[in-house]
Amino acid sequence: MSDQTANDKTKLIATKEDDNNVDIRDLTEGQLKALGVSQMAYVKIVIINGEEVFAIHAADGTPMAVADNAKTAFAAIVQHEMMPSFVN
Repeated sequence: MSDQTANDKTKLIATKEDDNNVDIRDLTEGQLKALGVSQMAYVKIVIINGEEVFAIHAADGTPMAVADNAKTAFAAIVQHEMMPSFVN
């Protein structure tokens, strides 16, 4: 089978896929920002009222909570069935 024939068959298969499949190249900036929001959260050290605390943010940067220590912050994220990450 030639490369052109294989390419044509791939295009045909792609056009038959259901509407639930999305080409990520066609996502808007807002849709890209929303990817992973409900599945990932990150912990960042911040200073509030002169005190170092651990802020929990959604993947899109939305602040969600503050904890006294990293262990508590990570536990809260895992408890809500999300994947934690630490950023500087």
